[in-house]
Amino acid sequence: MVLPLLKLGTLAVKTLSKPIAGRLKREAGLHPRFRQFIINMAQANHRITTTMQRRIYGHATNVEIRPLNEEKAVQAAADLIGELFVFSVAGAAVVFEVQRSARSEAKKEDLRKQEMEAMRQRDEELARELELLKKKLRELENGQQGLAGVFKFKQAHRGIGKPS
Repeated sequence: MVLPLLKLGTLAVKTLSKPIAGRLKREAGLHPRFRQFIINMAQANHRITTTMQRRIYGHATNVEIRPLNEEKAVQAAADLIGELFVFSVAGAAVVFEVQRSARSEAKKEDLRKQEMEAMRQRDEELARELELLKKKLRELENGQQGLAGVFKFKQAHRGIGKPS
C-alpha cells in the first residue's frame, strides 16, 4: 500500500516541478546581475556543445564560434535552468527511492539475522538438553547394572545356603 502511494507522490513532485521550472525560466532574465550570469553560462554552454558537435561530425574545431545574441542566450540559459531543475528533482526522487529501498533491505537483513540467532540459540539449547539426557541415560544404565548386581549377589547368597 505504501509503495504505490510513494511512487504516486514522486510522480506528483516531478509533475509539479515542471511549472516551477517554467516560472524559473520566466524570472531568470529579470534580475540584471543574474541575467548577465546566465548569459555567460549560456555562451559557455554554446561553445562547449558546438565544439563537441564539430568533433563528433569530424569538422574543424579551430574556427571561431559566433556567440549567441543576448535574447537567445537568455532563452537557452533559462531552458537549461529549467531542465536542470527538473533533472535535479527527478534525481532527488531516485536517490530517495534508493535510500528507502536500502533501509527496507537493511530491516529485512536484520530480521533474518535475528531469526538465525534465535535458531542458533535454540540449536545450542537442544544440544545441551540432549547432552543432559545422554548423561541421565548413562547414569540410569550404570545404576541398573548396579541394582542388577545387587540382586544377583542376593540371589547367589540365597543359593549357597540352599541345597541344590
